[in-house]
Amino acid sequence: MEKTTSGSASGSGPLPDDWCERHFDHLSPDLADTMPETMARMRELCPVARSDEHGGFWVATRYEDVLRVAQDWEVFSSAHGLGVSKAATVVRNLPVQADPPEQRIYKRLINPFFTPAAIAPWEAPTRELVTRLIDAFAEDGECEFMDAFARPLPSLAFFELALGAPPGDLDEVARLASKSSVPDDPEARDCWLGLYEWIKEFTARRRAEPPRGDVVDAVLNAEIDGRPITEDEIIGTVQLLILGGLETTAGALGLMVDRFCAEPEIPALLRERPELIPEAVQELLRLEPSFVSVARTVMRDTELGGRPLKRGDKVLLHWASANRDGGEFADADRFDLGRERNRHLAFGAGPHRCAGSNLARLNLRVALEELLGRLDGIELRAGAHVRYHRGMTRSPLTLPITFTPGPRLGPAAS
Repeated sequence: MEKTTSGSASGSGPLPDDWCERHFDHLSPDLADTMPETMARMRELCPVARSDEHGGFWVATRYEDVLRVAQDWEVFSSAHGLGVSKAATVVRNLPVQADPPEQRIYKRLINPFFTPAAIAPWEAPTRELVTRLIDAFAEDGECEFMDAFARPLPSLAFFELALGAPPGDLDEVARLASKSSVPDDPEARDCWLGLYEWIKEFTARRRAEPPRGDVVDAVLNAEIDGRPITEDEIIGTVQLLILGGLETTAGALGLMVDRFCAEPEIPALLRERPELIPEAVQELLRLEPSFVSVARTVMRDTELGGRPLKRGDKVLLHWASANRDGGEFADADRFDLGRERNRHLAFGAGPHRCAGSNLARLNLRVALEELLGRLDGIELRAGAHVRYHRGMTRSPLTLPITFTPGPRLGPAAS
């Protein structure tokens, strides 16, 4: 399938060479809108660039370099923050803001609850939720996809199935999580504080309730090196679960449907051959990851891509750029289900590879199975211009779509 151009802001060409080489800013809305084109130019022009923004930092754009940094935690540490400048977080996001061996302690707390076997019972309730969300707009022939489906699905599923949190709190928590992920947002600090306070109250409620045997109970009752887990460690671990469970899957859904609007041959193929959807999820995640970048801190003088790095330097790993590196993926801008291997970095790599990747793939697979089975003729609404969330995550801010109206399937249909 050849790459086509969507009606979104992407496709307008890369940002200027001087910007790429010296003034790269991962928080720029212009980068969010031109990301595939700009990162392609950076891989060609300056694979490891030095930016003078945010106090100065390096940007790794090629697959080989990004993978090396992600895996070499002794030289490239996560323990000193995930951004290129000091973040406004109240507590550490655990386990991603810790290096091994400490990191492994927190990772072992949460991993057992997100294995394929552990999440398998969530498929049926997730499909029921998907059906209910689609029913709300199927007869209309149009919707604002991010508000109607992409954001509510992972949020509601995660709140109910993984956290056991009250659905009435969802909208506020999702707002706090979204704004806190953009460091230069004027509300970022207050949103981190708000998220901290919500988690503190939520975990206090969960302590007072009968045990559910879920990941929250495991965190609340954990021991760290033979001592009880502290409140800040509890909050930091739950905080990461929320940040990973809401924003990234919503963004991935929006980016997938954005691509469907641009390349209708993809949804047509998947409607005809739904057994290809799991493989398509992987390829779409490679092409359009919603988790686009994260930073590491250099712990000793080294080199990367032939550039000298000093102890204390910050390095931004650009997952989205690495996923389109032609050195790793042949015809990297093309949607291709025939790839011999697809070692994409949409879920990161190394010790901090996303613990929730199985859950994300389940949500995305079920969502595409139901959406493609019910919505035909998906198009971007005439005249719409898609803009994208900026920062370490990327997703359409709004995605107004039209489609062939269909019937409701839920109880109200009768």
